[in-house]
Amino acid sequence: VQLQASGGGLVQAGGSLRLSCAASAGRTVSNYVMGWFRRPPGKERELVGTIGWSGGGTYYGDSVEGRFTISRDNVRNTVYLQMNSLKPEDTAVYYCAASRFMGEPTQAYEYDYWGQGTQVTVSS
Repeated sequence: VQLQASGGGLVQAGGSLRLSCAASAGRTVSNYVMGWFRRPPGKERELVGTIGWSGGGTYYGDSVEGRFTISRDNVRNTVYLQMNSLKPEDTAVYYCAASRFMGEPTQAYEYDYWGQGTQVTVSS
């Protein structure tokens, strides 16, 4: 499965962005748990959050809880990351990933497919 992340850009602190992650044509992600990760400049990759295959279960990292929302549209084979109240520390390259793990995968090694990343920059 090839994943294409998009929607990144430059935004002022307090603003919002919505990232999208689409599966390649003819492929489906409906049977995968989907995750969003990010890599801030000079730091390790970290989990932003996950969403179950049916969209019913979500998990968020502490730093984004209450500000970010993950959703999915299995008809369009697309997963979204709505980011509100953005802070400069949210600046990072954001990646989407798909996991066949049946639980709640929170580690990068539990993901099988990765998108190419999209840059989000939040100015103060």
